[in-house]
Amino acid sequence: MDNALIGRIISKIESLEEEPRPRACRKLRGEKNLWRIRVGDYRVVYAVDDVARNVDIRRVRHRSEVYE
Repeated sequence: MDNALIGRIISKIESLEEEPRPRACRKLRGEKNLWRIRVGDYRVVYAVDDVARNVDIRRVRHRSEVYE
């Protein structure tokens, strides 16, 4: 990953603090509380705990590897 992409990923992750379920997020099928956002060809998979107001980043990987 180049530095520009890393910066975009960090920015997207930080934005989850204000809005944990942005319009572009998708709920993962078959998972109770996992969501994903796109950053170019990469995906950020995360869980949201509304009670604790917490976002837990589970993985950041290329789209071809993230769902394995």
